[in-house]
Amino acid sequence: MKKLILMLTIIFSISVLNVNAQKNKNTTTTSYGSTLNLGLGIGYYGYVGRSLPVLHLNYEFDVAKNFTLAPFISLYSVSNDYYWGNNNTPYRYYSYRETVIPIGVKGTYYFDQLVKANSKWDFYVAGSLGLAIVSRNWESGYDGDRNYYKSASPLYLGFHVGTEYHFNNRIGAFLDLSSNGSSIGIAIH
Repeated sequence: MKKLILMLTIIFSISVLNVNAQKNKNTTTTSYGSTLNLGLGIGYYGYVGRSLPVLHLNYEFDVAKNFTLAPFISLYSVSNDYYWGNNNTPYRYYSYRETVIPIGVKGTYYFDQLVKANSKWDFYVAGSLGLAIVSRNWESGYDGDRNYYKSASPLYLGFHVGTEYHFNNRIGAFLDLSSNGSSIGIAIH
């Protein structure tokens, strides 16, 4: 799992570097892209059956007027104890750990011009598409149903609405309300 996370981080970093290199070659001015978004929030991906804290990272780059694409990676992890036993095993607590890493791309449309927003504010709707990498570990000795939480699809789809407030031309704060994982965070331009 650690090798997979390292590999995904390297791929994400290379894509960000490529985007920056392309941006430097581009003579047009970007209005929403070239933004690193770091967020913390609450997510529900359908695996554990309840909301959990989520760490979220994406990097936006301009694709068209008022439209950006952002490769993203999120992370949530949970650890639980379950009381289990049967005729062959005495009842006792067994630990369970699950880590979910959604990765993909988020497409965002900014409608600031439509609502005539102040230059300090951005308003958007977005959709995200990707897959969720899931790792589950049960304590050894557990002989219960290990497939109990395998109901969610690895396909990750999300709908977002959000806003960002710009403190200055380099730093902003955002609120992203999503069908999968809502977050608040810092935007670095």
